[in-house]
Amino acid sequence: MNKKILVTGGLGYIGSHTMVDLIKKGFDVVCVDNLSRGDKRLLKGVEQIVQKKVKHYTIDLCDEAALKQLFKKEKAFGGIIHFAAYKSVNESVREPLLYYHNNLKSLVNLLDVTVSYNVPYFIFSSSCSVYGDLHHMPVNEQTTLGKIASPYARTKRMGEEIIEDISKQQITKFISLRYFNPVGAHPSAQIGEWQKGKPENLVPAITQFAAGKLQSFIVHGNDYPTRDGTCIRDYIHVCDIADAHSKALQYLMREKKAPRYQIINLGSGTGTSVLEAIKAFEKVSKQKLHYTVGPRREGDVVQIYADNTLAQQLLQWQPKHSIDSMMRTAWKWQKKLSE
Repeated sequence: MNKKILVTGGLGYIGSHTMVDLIKKGFDVVCVDNLSRGDKRLLKGVEQIVQKKVKHYTIDLCDEAALKQLFKKEKAFGGIIHFAAYKSVNESVREPLLYYHNNLKSLVNLLDVTVSYNVPYFIFSSSCSVYGDLHHMPVNEQTTLGKIASPYARTKRMGEEIIEDISKQQITKFISLRYFNPVGAHPSAQIGEWQKGKPENLVPAITQFAAGKLQSFIVHGNDYPTRDGTCIRDYIHVCDIADAHSKALQYLMREKKAPRYQIINLGSGTGTSVLEAIKAFEKVSKQKLHYTVGPRREGDVVQIYADNTLAQQLLQWQPKHSIDSMMRTAWKWQKKLSE
């Protein structure tokens, strides 16, 4: 069995943690990242954790010729995990064409070489944002999709549809992992979420504000129809997400009768409000956050959290980290960045 796995976007947040997990489970990893959003320092962090060198190519997946050259050089891959994509909801609202061009062209190019080289397994990094704005919780894989809230989310939904179409014609088996809100960092604090510019996600905004990197911290809306008026999300530790990617590959390699295409939710199974997340951070950091309340943000859905039964059944996966653990490791990573 070929255990050489191509990880695209490997120097991003989830990609770097997944490379660590794959290597620890005996896979041989090849990383591709054009460094437009990823960071070379995460490669050093990965190598420090696993105590070995990781092969990395600085290639843009939108560059068809460069991608074909990589496959020609590396020859056979036992599987691909595709993370490489732009992921800012706000930026996608401002620059939709940038997102359609980058996220879809890179996927189509990668699928083209996947098919040409008969790569047997392909894991797609999808998102709970494909569900859109829904009123019934929790959501499972059969939930009817609601109205899409951003171009970013639409690229993920379109990506899933492209893969579903291709899976009907090819020998490759595909899984789309729809994950909810990855947070936290590796317990070693060697890798975590590298921030470029102002954070748009809740947990890095909390930790940067607490570290004095941000002047203010705004809760975007406290008039939502939720238990405390703030948005509810399903936060899941990035190491649990990484573990699920490795387990998805192992599942496909193990189950010869697995369907050609499957969608699987990755979430903790519980919803946490913005105010509850703030309280968890205050508890582990032993400091008070003096936040302000501002207006709602365009593109934000009211609430979403997962039914993760399918991931438990198929992948033999169970999230191990609590919200306190997520905040503790995120804070440890932030303090390292502030040194």
